[in-house]
Amino acid sequence: MADTKKTHDTIHTLIECCRDSQQAYIEAAEHISDSRLRHFCNERALERSGFAGDLTERLRDFGEHHLKTEGSTGGAVRRAWMDVKTKLGGGDHAVLSSLESCEDQIKHAYEEAMRGGLNHEFDSLIRTQAQSIYNAHDYIRGIRDRKNAA
Repeated sequence: MADTKKTHDTIHTLIECCRDSQQAYIEAAEHISDSRLRHFCNERALERSGFAGDLTERLRDFGEHHLKTEGSTGGAVRRAWMDVKTKLGGGDHAVLSSLESCEDQIKHAYEEAMRGGLNHEFDSLIRTQAQSIYNAHDYIRGIRDRKNAA
């Protein structure tokens, strides 16, 4: 029973992180000036919504019906900070830095989940989602660094 509760708690955390990431990408898309980056942000927001949906569906298959549909307070604070930095003239670099910080959070949550020894029904899904999260994080960091160097 304890393992089931731990698994459910971990998946709830990942759903919350996916919702935070989704909202961060939506916020970034509203502030970013580069149209290609805006498209990337919108695509990642949709992807993270899908990740949360897949995790939610999997939990429902395991009998869990009390699921969160929102992100965390910490995620809301990080997004508000992104908004403040852009209003102070931080531009795309500020948005990308804030977005990378948000991505650090979800990346950490997925790393913790994979170390936690989830049952095999969740393990494959989480590893697949994690790879996409790592790729997006590295892409954001690379773009931010290139814009910083320019």
